[in-house]
Amino acid sequence: MTAPVRIGLVGYGFGGRHFHAPLLASAPECEFMGVVTTFPERRRQVADRWDLPAFDSLEDLAAAGAEAVAISTPADTHLPLTRRALRLGLAVACDKPFTLDADGAREAVELAERLGVPLTVYQNRRWDSDFLTARRLVGSGALGGLTLLESRFERFAPEPGPPAAGGGTLLDFGSHLVDQALVLCGPVERVYAEAHHRDGPDGGPDGGLDDDVFVALTHRGGVRSRLWGSWRQGAPGPRFRVGGTAGAYVVDGVDGQEALLVGGASPASEGDAWGVEPPERWGRLMRGDEGETVPSERGAWDAFYPAFAAAVRGAGPVPVDPRDAVATAAVLDAARRSAATGEVVRPADLREI
Repeated sequence: MTAPVRIGLVGYGFGGRHFHAPLLASAPECEFMGVVTTFPERRRQVADRWDLPAFDSLEDLAAAGAEAVAISTPADTHLPLTRRALRLGLAVACDKPFTLDADGAREAVELAERLGVPLTVYQNRRWDSDFLTARRLVGSGALGGLTLLESRFERFAPEPGPPAAGGGTLLDFGSHLVDQALVLCGPVERVYAEAHHRDGPDGGPDGGLDDDVFVALTHRGGVRSRLWGSWRQGAPGPRFRVGGTAGAYVVDGVDGQEALLVGGASPASEGDAWGVEPPERWGRLMRGDEGETVPSERGAWDAFYPAFAAAVRGAGPVPVDPRDAVATAAVLDAARRSAATGEVVRPADLREI
């Protein structure tokens, strides 16, 4: 590339402040221009941390010469902001959940295709160290034929529970869990789900956001995925158990890149140590009572924005195909229906999946 891609950030809440801004600022392929936010305190934070301007609108960002934008705002604003950015000619990297449902996701993808503007979705958990390790083991045949994926994002925060900005646990954690399941195990045939709603009577769906969800997927090739997302789990289970005919990969703890970013570190500050998991956090390849420690792949959240910049320059594909996000949204739609009705939702209900 002859010049860095000029990119701005929309939103400076938890995700924008801790995840997107440090990764943008660390990527030499990107020129981080500033943040679109109208909150006075967040404008001060942007100036203090990055010595960058705050913009009042997407239009102002585009007028300042931006070529692209990262959107990290509440979930229900993603679709309208993506539409506006694309129509301004700005390439878009939208945080997950991409949209609130599959119809909205499909609309955004088709708009980007009509306009010829790059669009991608920030599925950073594809570059978790444990998930990369699982993909390596599956690809190498070390597990034999893949049969089972168990995957969890579980935390203990009973009060106040999941942040409203994420749209609830099914959308927030589920966007990662389902995306990883589709990448590792392929398209889905059947969906069953259960959900607890923190404010509903007896945890029913008539109250507030769901805070504890379970989703069971049957994939076309016969692999089964069991996915848990919770803000109420006092004893979180293993992050992954990936089972095959010859063994299983098990890892307990969560990839450390989030903790690094929240603690103020970044790829720029850590250099070659970024994303490297210490041996005590590595998973194990188990065969019954016998097992061996498996070195973790380097976590690589820092790969996302360089790949996005290359795509903006026409030098490669976007890091996440946005039609993958349509597929994820359709599975989440089916899970929502299943949780409400108790039904197993089958292929006809998944439309294009």
